[in-house]
Amino acid sequence: MDEIKYIYLDHSATTPVHPEVMEAMLPFFRESYGNPSSIHAAGRKAREALAEAREKVATLIGASPEEIIFTSGGTEADNLAVRGIAYAREHKGNHIITTAVEHHAVLNTCTYLEGKGFEVTYLSVDRDGLIDPDDVARAITERTVLVSVMHGNNEIGTIEPIAEIATVLRDRDVIFHTDAVQTVGKIPVDVNVLGVDLMTLSGHKIYGPKGIGALYLRKGTKIVPTLYGGHQERGLRHGTENVAAVVGFGKACEVAAREDVSQMETLKGLRDHLATRVTGESEDVYRNGHQVRRLPHILNVSFEGIEAESIVRELDKKGIAISAGSACTSDSVEISHVITALAIPRHIAKGSVRFSLGRDTTVEDIDYTADMVAEVVAKLRGIAELEASLGRRGCV
Repeated sequence: MDEIKYIYLDHSATTPVHPEVMEAMLPFFRESYGNPSSIHAAGRKAREALAEAREKVATLIGASPEEIIFTSGGTEADNLAVRGIAYAREHKGNHIITTAVEHHAVLNTCTYLEGKGFEVTYLSVDRDGLIDPDDVARAITERTVLVSVMHGNNEIGTIEPIAEIATVLRDRDVIFHTDAVQTVGKIPVDVNVLGVDLMTLSGHKIYGPKGIGALYLRKGTKIVPTLYGGHQERGLRHGTENVAAVVGFGKACEVAAREDVSQMETLKGLRDHLATRVTGESEDVYRNGHQVRRLPHILNVSFEGIEAESIVRELDKKGIAISAGSACTSDSVEISHVITALAIPRHIAKGSVRFSLGRDTTVEDIDYTADMVAEVVAKLRGIAELEASLGRRGCV
């Protein structure tokens, strides 16, 4: 029996560790294992490694090293940004503005703050997932302390008008945070061009290790910590630093700075080739997300009349890994909050899946995937038609 070719098209969920990243990390597990807070030689070596990595992360986004706070990942960085600013500015007001399509790390933190007496405005997006800067302007009150809008959406790839929103906020005494987990390392990102005060980053989305991320905090921006302990990270993120992961994150940022432009063009071509084949070889297929302001590595499409989870499972049997924009439980389908926010009719929305490409994706991978998608969609629609004729309803 021929071995099934394995094609990983879920790079928005996580990426494989780059060989250079792994090589950079290994010494800090084996030989250079000192605590960076220690004053002896081993501690000094670890501290120097932290400083070098901090500079690499800062360089990738146009920041200064002292503006980088290392965290355990994007979720913690989002929590630190939203909760940290909310509590630091509680004397000014208790109003936060965000969007309906944010990552749950932001949305659930906002829900938590609502339980603590804060008010949150969740702005809607258009059919392409785009926020209107004018809506942000209209939502601001004298009590607004923070606006949090993600840079690039993890499900549909839409790139939000962050610089335009920053212009709206200028001179309004409102802090601006963006979750840039999906954009940093994929497209050019500069905190000064975007005009943000805080930015969330994650290591494992750019071929670094899991368990490491960072929060960019513009110099002069006041924030309170969400963890308490020692004096690490200038007293803003307590706990012994994960030196090996920080080093890996720094190396991943160095590699991204070297490769992101060339990778971006390659991924765009592959994504568009996949889109052309998938939408052209099956009927009733709809592309989601903005068709111009979008990330180069993400393609989100909806297949009318079938469930996304069934597509994911069938493609997995073919050796292809993608992700679903909905989950099927018993006889119901739970559609993701992002797809729901686009106001797509339910019979289309429930068939939404995401293909997210990476640095090792090839034309051959894309062609094989397109072939298998057409086969799987035809099979599932055949099952759906049969069950409909028999008067049954289920997840297919």
